[in-house]
Amino acid sequence: WLVIDRKVYDVSKFSKHHPGGSRVISHYAGQDATDAFVAFHNDKSLVKKYLKSLLIGELAPDQPSFESNKKKSLLEDFRELRCTIEKMGLLRPNYTFFFLIFLHLLVLDAASWLVVWYFGISLVPFLVGIAFFTIAQIQMGWFQHDLGHCSVFRKPKWNRLLQIVVINVLKGLPASWWNHLHNQHHAKPNCFRKDPDLNMHPLLFSLGKTLSVEVSMGT
Repeated sequence: WLVIDRKVYDVSKFSKHHPGGSRVISHYAGQDATDAFVAFHNDKSLVKKYLKSLLIGELAPDQPSFESNKKKSLLEDFRELRCTIEKMGLLRPNYTFFFLIFLHLLVLDAASWLVVWYFGISLVPFLVGIAFFTIAQIQMGWFQHDLGHCSVFRKPKWNRLLQIVVINVLKGLPASWWNHLHNQHHAKPNCFRKDPDLNMHPLLFSLGKTLSVEVSMGT
């Protein structure tokens, strides 16, 4: 069970078919998932149609509509800020900007190979080629990151398609693997045993007294 806008939903069976993965939705079991729901779903009207069949009740008037470990005032400020950002249009993508980003990635990637092919594999051309290739690969990682968040095109399918081109074809990594892990990261950032970024190397990322204690207890 989880809560969205004070309504309680039973997602036990639906979680297995959740497009974002079962772990993302199960991380909010017994908790308020309102802000995560808003952040992850662009077309909320479409998603809410599926939620109707999962509705089992509502919170009592005296029950808070936020997680117990969060401050109400801070949460209200965050939601107000999010609404302001949306009204200002700051989340609308600039297609010219992203086109130029993609174009310069292709140019850098091609240049890295052309330098070595034309000038040979002596030290200087080799280092120049490495520099071009490294910059291209790093920038591709961030570009596919925006595509994975469906932040470039309005329709998710176009984001997914171009993400596959960038991360699968140009970088040699599976988009499905990245999306599965990264969705969990944004659902529960820096939460031990829920954020895969911490699970990959918990001792390296364990900063702060509370998290350090959790890591030491887990090991």
